[in-house]
Amino acid sequence: MLTETAIVPTALASRYLQQLCKHFAHKIAVRYDAAAGEAQFPWGRCTMTAADGILTLRCEGADAEALARVRAVVDDHLVRFAWKEGLKPDWLPAG
Repeated sequence: MLTETAIVPTALASRYLQQLCKHFAHKIAVRYDAAAGEAQFPWGRCTMTAADGILTLRCEGADAEALARVRAVVDDHLVRFAWKEGLKPDWLPAG
């Protein structure tokens, strides 16, 4: 399983986590609360945590293509939801 993580500083970490999860829940299986969430896409998953002004996104995929799809969906939605802050996740490979 390949993974990439983004650490996104924002005072609205919990809000964005919940917004992402609520949005994804219209089409895929999602579990979340104010501090943590998990979205299970057909090609991979993203786990999210919000604490101390930091939103942490961890995307997983079976291969590079699957990982890129998960990351792209999460990235695109966060950028749109957080446009006022101009947030842009900086993804780092695991390890």
